[in-house]
Parts: sequence; C-alpha cells; structure tokens
Amino acid sequence: MAVTQQELKKYQDLTYEYLQKAGIVLTDEERANIEIADLGLGEFEQTGVALMTYVNTERCCAKELVLLPGQTCPEHYHPEIPELNYVGKEETFRCRWGEVYLYVEGDAVENPKATPPPHRKDTYTVWNEIILRPGEQYTLAPQTWHWFQGGPEGAVVSEFSTMSVDEADLFTDKEIKRMPEVLDE
Repeated sequence: MAVTQQELKKYQDLTYEYLQKAGIVLTDEERANIEIADLGLGEFEQTGVALMTYVNTERCCAKELVLLPGQTCPEHYHPEIPELNYVGKEETFRCRWGEVYLYVEGDAVENPKATPPPHRKDTYTVWNEIILRPGEQYTLAPQTWHWFQGGPEGAVVSEFSTMSVDEADLFTDKEIKRMPEVLDE
C-alpha cells in the first residue's frame, strides 16, 4: 500500500507537532522532508515511524524519530554490506520527549510494556526491554535485532548512528517494504 499526498501532509503536520513538544526546531525545508514510513502496510498509526534526517554521510547519521502513542517500529536489523565496507549500523537512541519501549536481543522480560499489533505479533522475536524516558539513551551494536514502540503519549527520539542504509534493512515481517511509496493523487 502507498500513502496518499493528503495522508503524507497530515502525518508530517502531526510529526511536526510532536517535535515542537520536544522543543526541536526545524527549518521549513526540513519540515517538508519529514519521511512518513508506513512500511507498505497501510497502517501507519499502528506500524511505522516518522523521521527527519539531518545528515547521513559515510561516517555518521543524525535523525529525529517520532512515534505516535502505541505506534511500533517493527523488528529489524541493519545488515553488513561488504561492497560499501559497511558492517551494519551502530546507533544510539536518546529519548527527547515521552517514553519509548525498546526491545533488543537478550533475556526476555516477563511482562513487557509494549504490545505489538495483534495480527503481526508472531513477527516479534526479541523481548529484552529497555525503557527510555527523556534524557535517557541506549546504544545498539551493529547487526542487532531490535524494535520499539511509543509509550502512552508517544515519543520523540534522537538517533545518532554510523551511516544509515535504510533500504537494506531486514525485517522479521516479510510483508514490510522499508522505503515509502507516495501516490500522486
């Protein structure tokens, strides 16, 4: 499924509101470049993420991620890409506003705070829970399976990482298409 121009604008405006709550200022150009990643599923408010990329070079990447309340960025992994001399993405997530539930490889928590969308629950396999609140951060090693979900109010998360090659991300949910498709209504 693809996002319509009307949906894109609606979600970009909503994302901008969340960024303002976190005190993050964007230029008009940055605001227009907010990416709405519905992952080809057509259920953005449940599964997806909004992001604004400041910089993405061979050495570093910086982004703002916005999650709506209960919205899940599904389980994925940043693989090695030998031809780019890329060993996967090391990334640090720093919560700026709200609360985010991050799940990574390791010992599973008994009663997780997050609840994946019921019709996709079988695609979530890592349950080691890290809860991030404003000012808290966590760094993931390259090639680590992970997923995250916005808390009851949603969340704004800054991501600092090595180069990002989003189109190469691998997902446990085989229905996902990482790069967004927008319809020209």
